[in-house]
Amino acid sequence: MFNSFLLAGFECSSHRRSDGRRLDLIASSQHDRLVEADYARVRELGLLSIRDGLRWHLIEVQPGCYDWSSALPMIEAARRHRVQVIWDLCHYGVPDFIDIWSRDFVERFADFSSAATRLLLRESGGSDLFCPVNEISYWAWAGAETGIMNPGTHGRGAELKRQLVRAAVAAMAAIRAEDPAARFVFAEPAIHVDGGDGPSEHREAAESYRLAQYEAFDMLAGRLAPELGGRAEFLDVVGVNFYPDNQWYFGGSAIPLGHHAYKPLREMLREVYERYHRPLMLSETGAEGTARPAWLHYVMGEVAAAIEDGVPVEGVCLYPILDCHGWQNERLCPVGLLSSPDDSGRRALYSPLAEELRMQQQRIGQLLDRRAASSADDSAGIRSTGRP
Repeated sequence: MFNSFLLAGFECSSHRRSDGRRLDLIASSQHDRLVEADYARVRELGLLSIRDGLRWHLIEVQPGCYDWSSALPMIEAARRHRVQVIWDLCHYGVPDFIDIWSRDFVERFADFSSAATRLLLRESGGSDLFCPVNEISYWAWAGAETGIMNPGTHGRGAELKRQLVRAAVAAMAAIRAEDPAARFVFAEPAIHVDGGDGPSEHREAAESYRLAQYEAFDMLAGRLAPELGGRAEFLDVVGVNFYPDNQWYFGGSAIPLGHHAYKPLREMLREVYERYHRPLMLSETGAEGTARPAWLHYVMGEVAAAIEDGVPVEGVCLYPILDCHGWQNERLCPVGLLSSPDDSGRRALYSPLAEELRMQQQRIGQLLDRRAASSADDSAGIRSTGRP
């Protein structure tokens, strides 16, 4: 369903930290200034589909008043360079005048989503892909359980999760009213929590924590808390975010890749598919430093195995595609395929990851070609035998 199986993800977090400082990763990575060159570069690398963000906190300057000056250069660049975009509409960032706990938050976000859809239809001329609210589960934990980002409260994670689902549901209804053909991607962390060999109560608590990763999806689909307005059609493309630290012992440290307690990614993808029977994508994945190519090699091997086993994985998004600054200490993190720009605005290519990317593009292309040929052969066989 994407223009390329491997996608480029531009980090677009725009939340306030617990100390009140507003982050804007699009600005700090200089992607706003270099969007033309960035889109051209990823297209040259065969990444024809991307994730990027419309920064709500910059756009809605007053209630109902929209300034699209930060968004239009991105929309125009995407059109010129013919890249398909999944637009994040709320990547942790909310305008300061909105109380996230209020009904106004839900209504204002629906109105913003409707206005953004009209703009995109006018400027891009076709139906778009949206990630209405990024990582509902993580935001609920970070923003209202541990207080490390806005709204900066504690012990209210379950409440915030429901509020974010309300907003996402209202946004999707508003988007579909403008564009019935719009598609939705929800990106939620895929985790594994191991209870070890301790008491049964400890293992049961670990499993309960692990299964909580599905609550947001279940709410969006109306399976859980139907009073929030979720419906089956709102769970469109199921995106899972997977990083090296997404598996850990309950109450303990991360499980290292290769350890017997480490759950293969192919099994995690199979579990998600069997639960929802919706198209899947790896909506974020990546590693830091010299681990980048090895991590992509592992992930793509597991994705290929899942596809061979019949799991409909539609794409893998390298995230972030640019080196970017850390949220807490603002150090420059070497996580991207492309570096921070030099004085002339040129980004260096991280060659080891680029080589791995080329190999994986070829490998997945061959796999998908074989799958398409097999499907065509099966269809021809059905027609020749006259079976329905």
